[in-house]
Amino acid sequence: MESKIKVKDPELGPSRVDGRLKVTGAAKYSAEYSVKGVTYGVLVGSTIAKGSITSLDTRAAERAPGVLAVITYQNCPEIPGYHTPDQPAKGPLKIFLDNKIYFNGQPIALVVAETFERALYAASLVKAQYSKDGHQTDLKNNLPNGIAKGKDYVRGQEDAYKSAPVKVEQEYLLPTEVHNPMELHAIIARWDADDKLTIWDKTQGVKSTQRNIASAFKIPNDNVQVNAPFVGGAFGAALRTWPHEIAAVAAAKLVKRPVKLLLSRADMFTSVGYRPQTWQKIGIGATTDGKLVGITHEATGQTSVYEDFTEGVVNISQLMYASPNVNTKYKLVSLNVNTPTPMRGPGEATGAWALESALDELSYALNIDPIELRLRNHADTDPLSGKPYSSKFLKEAYQLGADRIGWSERRQQPGTLVKDGWLVGYGMGAGMFGAYRSNATVTARLQVDGTLVLQTAVTDIGPGTGTAMAAIGAEVMGVPVEKVKIFLGDSSLPPSPTQGGSQVTSTVGAAVYDACSELKAKFKALEGGATSNDYVQLLTANKLPQLEVTTVSKSGAEMGNYAAYSWSVHFIQVLVNPVTGVVRVNKAVSVADAGHIVSPKTAASQIKGGAIMGIGMALMEEALIDHRYGRLVNNNFGDYHVPVQADIPQVEALFVNKPDPYLNPMGAKGMGEIATIGVAPAVVNAIYNATGKRIRELPVTPDKLI
Repeated sequence: MESKIKVKDPELGPSRVDGRLKVTGAAKYSAEYSVKGVTYGVLVGSTIAKGSITSLDTRAAERAPGVLAVITYQNCPEIPGYHTPDQPAKGPLKIFLDNKIYFNGQPIALVVAETFERALYAASLVKAQYSKDGHQTDLKNNLPNGIAKGKDYVRGQEDAYKSAPVKVEQEYLLPTEVHNPMELHAIIARWDADDKLTIWDKTQGVKSTQRNIASAFKIPNDNVQVNAPFVGGAFGAALRTWPHEIAAVAAAKLVKRPVKLLLSRADMFTSVGYRPQTWQKIGIGATTDGKLVGITHEATGQTSVYEDFTEGVVNISQLMYASPNVNTKYKLVSLNVNTPTPMRGPGEATGAWALESALDELSYALNIDPIELRLRNHADTDPLSGKPYSSKFLKEAYQLGADRIGWSERRQQPGTLVKDGWLVGYGMGAGMFGAYRSNATVTARLQVDGTLVLQTAVTDIGPGTGTAMAAIGAEVMGVPVEKVKIFLGDSSLPPSPTQGGSQVTSTVGAAVYDACSELKAKFKALEGGATSNDYVQLLTANKLPQLEVTTVSKSGAEMGNYAAYSWSVHFIQVLVNPVTGVVRVNKAVSVADAGHIVSPKTAASQIKGGAIMGIGMALMEEALIDHRYGRLVNNNFGDYHVPVQADIPQVEALFVNKPDPYLNPMGAKGMGEIATIGVAPAVVNAIYNATGKRIRELPVTPDKLI
């Protein structure tokens, strides 16, 4: 089945509809709005990891110039949602509720002043005394304390890999990684009445933020107006309403003026989640001809002591390959750290690091090419449900990437390919993520000046959502994309999902398609509409200033008959200095099987960005805690390393570009998550191919190779 959407320029597609606004600085982010009477907030963090506050001296801060209030658990305005009778035993941190301390850096006060500088100075004057308790922040030392979460999964025989002729059994460790988007988290909160609130917020979902704030302060949803027209990256960090947002709203109520709270870079490490440190053990076995006999995948991740954060680390081993026997276990260890949160490719990116590394190790034990090993165990139907796939072109993706990276130059014997004194290695890793479509509502309006206006509440955190929606609307209506205006990131607009889980193009794109199709039919019903496609002429002839529809779009029941996933394959060529252990990623090729590509230019940016993130995951990123104090020691961009221009080669993004015939009318599937899933193991596998040294604890720093 062909997609119902065609891209006029298949090489590029439309440029970003918000590109000029962003590069000229005209795009306003949450901290950049000018709000009359605004005040400034700065958080004060705990200096212990566990215990309670015995005294809190705020007098010097309160007397400092320009200070309006110092908010603590002793004087915070009541947050009604904290006291509902159905509160679970564990849940989000209730900021300023009491004197208990759960992690180092936990907010204990919020200073509000007339200027940011005065608030920052006054925050340094807040003094706390504590009663300390013994804390635990080290996952590796607490693995025996892991508690099972969810049922263990068993397909076929448990631990069947142990009886296989060829087997690999290894442990893999992933450190804590922090999202660190370019834009810091920020919120401006203004009470317009006792029960009415306007906020400008960094959020991936204005409707979810609206609901959460309304629930916390027990006011009607519609009385909370949330604005987030531009978001400077998030990767999952803005998927939920965090304690600092609640604190800003409470502070605005106390001082009776708008409050702007901008997190510092250090705050970003303790206030908005992270990818949790995770230990994994993989046992994988095969026959001598490379057919999988069994996979056992165990994982233990960290969470906070006050809230359980779970993710599908082991799920990828249940789904990725055609193994008759698979069993998985997942556990959590509660530590004195803040709560983790989804980070691009949540669960699957972590699980793929172990699974795709173990499969690479198995390929060497079998002396079979890593791609060939995967092809021999390709799943033609979903191993979990037994259902057929809505679409799957993973084999084509393997071939595309192998051809482009020059896989034929790879040598099976590690450490034998040398160029200009550098060891050369090739590696690959595959990934998958569910392809989803939920519900969305879009208003489509064609105005008498020929402008097509599209409105929906979804937030665009940078992948080009607005651009893709404009392309779909322009194609359906047959108007130039330059004549499309799209309004997003506003809670008063028609409801649509949070931007997360690689579902927005599928969900909101389908709603745009349906709304524009309905609008087109409405024009056909006008007098003269049956013979004319000139919308302006029809509006003029019928004396109408515009024609508008609001359409609710939902997934069809037929999707229940299929298993829907997006797929990726990542290929890496590395150069490793045999003396210094320095690793250079020389070439990267990422291939996505993500259905029909609606907006090729922004899709390529998505894939390239995800590859860069995966390279950082493999070689650099690691949040370090001094376990004596439970305190982060590299909570800044000087010491927490992320890829920069010099670290990244020209990343190539390729697409199979075959539509999914069932998921939505465009034939599109999500790609935000698969852009990262499988990249880190591809890098590490390439390093092994270059050096013969297998690294199982990320990141791969030079000291581990010399």
